[in-house]
Amino acid sequence: MGYYITHMKEKIITITPKGINQKQWTNLLLEINLMKRAWRPYGVDIQVSAPGLKKILEWGTRAGGQLSELK
Repeated sequence: MGYYITHMKEKIITITPKGINQKQWTNLLLEINLMKRAWRPYGVDIQVSAPGLKKILEWGTRAGGQLSELK
């Protein structure tokens, strides 16, 4: 007999970087976004919220030619 988990309790992680500069902050958010995308095919939906996240992801996930389109 197989059992299927239909609902799992939400798990929350809080990361508080101390002494991080702007470049490190940008890289941290971009790496967390890569992790989020990598886990999606396995059914894991990771929600991320952080100051400046939307703007960082807009600029940080563009290829070279796409950057000139944003200006």
